[in-house]
Amino acid sequence: MGAACGLIGTYVVLRGMAFIGDALSHAIFPGVVVAFLLHISFFIGALAFGLITAVSIGGLSRNRRVSEDTAIGVLFAGMFALGIVLISTVKGYTANLASFLFGNVLGVSNEDLIAGAAISLLVLIVLILFHKELVLVAFDSDMAEAVGLPVWLVNLGLLLLMALTIVVSLSAVGNILVVAMLVTPAAAARLWTDRLRVMMALSALFGAIAGVAGLLTSYYTDWAAGGTIVLIVTAWFGISLVFAPRHGLVSRVVDRKSQVVSRAES
Repeated sequence: MGAACGLIGTYVVLRGMAFIGDALSHAIFPGVVVAFLLHISFFIGALAFGLITAVSIGGLSRNRRVSEDTAIGVLFAGMFALGIVLISTVKGYTANLASFLFGNVLGVSNEDLIAGAAISLLVLIVLILFHKELVLVAFDSDMAEAVGLPVWLVNLGLLLLMALTIVVSLSAVGNILVVAMLVTPAAAARLWTDRLRVMMALSALFGAIAGVAGLLTSYYTDWAAGGTIVLIVTAWFGISLVFAPRHGLVSRVVDRKSQVVSRAES
């Protein structure tokens, strides 16, 4: 989960798509409720509504009268409201709802692990195969359109990958905290390097280490696993913000002092 979030989170950070990740994570709420009502896997319900929301955002944003952030806001609110209405019809759902919102690592089944590994592998393969297209659209969508790339399809594919990654992460960190796993490892990695591929590798590494370290810490401290995982990766972001070479606060202060000294000497 940590590695998959780190990989796709690179594009989330570079393109400023954190709000989309938050919207997708909340929009799959009714899918979880429907899965509970039908007595099927939460994974199936969440995946279905996640894909529906991703496709809907991509489709609505093609309308020039409806901007992408407007489409996200409408679907985010509408889907979450649908989930609230559905859950209001179910009695005794409080415990399961808490698990969905805040995560439950001990509730992850073998099927969840297999599905998570499969989706993580799929995300990695797609990012490798379409690396050039994703990078071009991320940094210069106008150029991508000029050379004939189907920008809308590339954006839709990225939304679908985000939806898949969010669904994979739900059982571990929950609906509320999953956005942190998409954004924070990549944000920390960006402070350590200017190269995209290195950033992706570091982001995946930070996410994976946070997952393992957070689980071990929660085991020995009896803290909530999902919250502990996110706190650890957030603490690492803070450390990176201060001590990362070149882009850390300490390095920038040292560089400014050296520039002042060199100007004074000249």
